[in-house]
Amino acid sequence: MAPEATVKAGPREWAGLVVLTLPVLLIAVDLTVLGFAVPALSEDLAPSSTQLLWLVDIYSFVLAGLLVTMGTLGDRIGRRKLLMAGCAGFGVASALAAYAPSAVALIGARVLLGVAGATLMPSTLSLLRSMFRDQRQRLVAVAAWGSAFSAGSALGPVVGGILLEHFWWGSVFLINLPLVVLALVGLPLLVPETKDPAPGRFDLPSAALTLLTVLPVVYAIKTFAHGDALQSLPFLLVGLAFGTVFVRRQRTLADPLIDISLFRIRHFSAAIVTNMLVIFVMAGSLFFIPQFLQLSEGLSPLRGGLMLLPGAALSVASGFFAAAAARRTGLRQLISAGLATAALGFAAMTAVPLGHGVAVVVLAFCLVSLGVGTVMTLTNEMVLSTVPPERAGAASAVSETGIELGGALGIAVLGSVLTSAYRMGLDPVDGVPSRVLEAARETLGNALAAAARLGGQPGRVLAEEARDAFATGIRFTGMAGAALLVVAAALAWVLLRPRPEPGGHDAESGTSHHEQPDAGHGHPDTGRGQPGARHSPRA
Repeated sequence: MAPEATVKAGPREWAGLVVLTLPVLLIAVDLTVLGFAVPALSEDLAPSSTQLLWLVDIYSFVLAGLLVTMGTLGDRIGRRKLLMAGCAGFGVASALAAYAPSAVALIGARVLLGVAGATLMPSTLSLLRSMFRDQRQRLVAVAAWGSAFSAGSALGPVVGGILLEHFWWGSVFLINLPLVVLALVGLPLLVPETKDPAPGRFDLPSAALTLLTVLPVVYAIKTFAHGDALQSLPFLLVGLAFGTVFVRRQRTLADPLIDISLFRIRHFSAAIVTNMLVIFVMAGSLFFIPQFLQLSEGLSPLRGGLMLLPGAALSVASGFFAAAAARRTGLRQLISAGLATAALGFAAMTAVPLGHGVAVVVLAFCLVSLGVGTVMTLTNEMVLSTVPPERAGAASAVSETGIELGGALGIAVLGSVLTSAYRMGLDPVDGVPSRVLEAARETLGNALAAAARLGGQPGRVLAEEARDAFATGIRFTGMAGAALLVVAAALAWVLLRPRPEPGGHDAESGTSHHEQPDAGHGHPDTGRGQPGARHSPRA
């Protein structure tokens, strides 16, 4: 049998790649489409500030809790089969969300979307791994896959803005249905079925433990971000306790849900952490930027969405640029530079509202998108290249868990930083009753609605003060995001340092270089694979 690196993908595989980007678009659009619908949702469903955050991020929380389970399930029953089932479920859940009669019902529909969405991402990435075995072709395919995610994240608000100009807020969920239909038609025609030939027994207790670990920890962090440390501590301890039980169980099982030894691969671990951090800041920015453009700057949903198009284009272009540049430039340099660029974008947000607020935010988002697009292309390819093909689903699921968890935490933590700064920055206004002021401190949308009802001088002053307080929140959030990305750049520089020469000893992994599980991946400082390198049979 020919070595994996010599097997070239043909026209059917490239056409199949187009089909595989459709579920990615579904996920990405649903992560961001609510951004410009928040004002309409606030007016129609009247959610509290806590419900509003849950409406946006419960989808990512459920995804994060189920991705590992679904990725491993796909390895066993067939990745294409699971992907098709997930697409169908996603369509049904989207219809339920579109016609939700209350905030609570919409949160429930978003939970169902998360369950269905958890089947999509690990399946697409692992199927891509089996279709593109040549490393250079795979890098281009991963760039296309990542570009679909980036484009969907930015195009979600644009398409949502167009729909909100003419229809009710529920229409932003109905845009999923055409993509679902196209995916269900194209998958059986163009994408081959793959699964682990010897998957072993599926461990249901391990699947339950992943949920019992992830959800309490996420809720604890979310609660802590709201300033309630005492309430968050019990949930954090419960999650960590279940996590400890989960890790110990995986070490004793003959067929673990997660191969814990994967995390001993330095480049795999570095890719997971880096992905989580960049999505953390990107998701956070896509939570507050649409609100700033639409509510603070007075842009329509469509015009506000169009302001994000330059960032979307840069994110797509940077992914393909990174794929080409990786052949000549070190991954370590490219990833660190991408993180630094994104950090510069968040630092630019601290200039709001100096000068032209729209121009500053658009420039900042362009820098963030440029950096994130570069980083995610390289780290996602690194995840695929460092594990054996039969573990692609599990490894992809671990990667996507980090991504979705990062997105959920980004909205929860950065959103909470913004909300806290906004509340503290909105001072009492003469002529505004305390109960009205308290409602105005919930969200900027509430404040502007209250100002419109009050009218007169008190209403004008309240609206102005609320916009100023929101700008203050953006500045605080920009500082937090920039600091986090600087730390991420430093971590990437350290973790992606050059490996020993062949025959040398890697102190971290405890193995000689020729035994390293990630030997098939390009050297972090050259971007090229080692001659004759092959994946080890076990990760």
